[in-house]
Amino acid sequence: MSKQEQGIILSENLAVNLKQAIDRCPHDKLFILTDEHTSRLCTPRLWKIGYLSGMKEFVIGAGDTHKTLDTLASIWTWLSNSGATRHSLLLNLGGGMVTDLGGFAAATFKRGFPYINIPTTLLAMVDASVGGKTGINFNGLKNEIGVFAPASSVLIDVRFLSSLDHHNLLSGYAEMLKHGLISTESHWAELLRFDPKQVDYDRLHEWIGKSVQVKKAIVEQDPFEHGIRKALNLGHTVGHAFESLALKENRPVLHGYAVAWGLVCELYLSHIQTGFPVNKMMQTIRFIKENYGTFDMNCQHYETLYEFMLHDKKNAAGTINFTLLEDVGRISINQTTDRETLYGMFDFYRDCISM
Repeated sequence: MSKQEQGIILSENLAVNLKQAIDRCPHDKLFILTDEHTSRLCTPRLWKIGYLSGMKEFVIGAGDTHKTLDTLASIWTWLSNSGATRHSLLLNLGGGMVTDLGGFAAATFKRGFPYINIPTTLLAMVDASVGGKTGINFNGLKNEIGVFAPASSVLIDVRFLSSLDHHNLLSGYAEMLKHGLISTESHWAELLRFDPKQVDYDRLHEWIGKSVQVKKAIVEQDPFEHGIRKALNLGHTVGHAFESLALKENRPVLHGYAVAWGLVCELYLSHIQTGFPVNKMMQTIRFIKENYGTFDMNCQHYETLYEFMLHDKKNAAGTINFTLLEDVGRISINQTTDRETLYGMFDFYRDCISM
């Protein structure tokens, strides 16, 4: 992680920690970006903080369907009409869609000004708000346009999760499960004991801290994804293809659900290509099947999914690039395979997840 993003804080006192973060960014004007949900459910906590009075708020539509060039342009227009300068400061309060869009807007308006992320969903806390990736969906593809632009600070307050619904909690948890798979066997094993029907928030708080540290340590080694940072893409090559297909067919799915289903596929690929143990593969798949259900597809979708994977940003020279595992914590980046093996992977997914 670059020196710009050292302020990742598991906050116990949002008012105090946010003031410290804002004070580290001298600014002429302060702005806040939210979506329709976070404006209603989460922004009232900020309005109670006295030093935020007079802050200008812009509310965008909720959901990944609004992560578009049109929405980005509306944010630029708002900033311009509100007199923002390259010395202004933006607070992104919301889930990953808000932090991705807001970060991209801040990084590009007048060639860039600082921003602070205050993630309100589990997915944003452990993934989207940390690491400096910003962007939008474009031309039917996930995160097709964007830049690396780390937040000045990321403030993680798990109390925001009390307003999070079951499906969005699970969506974020899929990224935590991925972090377990690429870190240690003990962390992976404890994550499989999570009961999303009876959430232990104290334990979840502890695991969020571990998850953020896994990502932070990897990003610090490789901020621009030339090497080991590709470990964070486990489950995402196929997962993004599932997301893109779902958007194309007007049946959008939550990002974390797509990643969970992508993990099923890529753990199978890991098993046949790099020797990932079958017992650990099936333990993980069992947890995913019990909690995430299935993505409905048939063999007629294989070619479309393959074409979506060909557009993945990690590819080189038209070859689909995978991050696979030899075992929990033993990562193999830059793995490739052929179309026939990928179609067999989809067959495995349909057979095991629907049993």
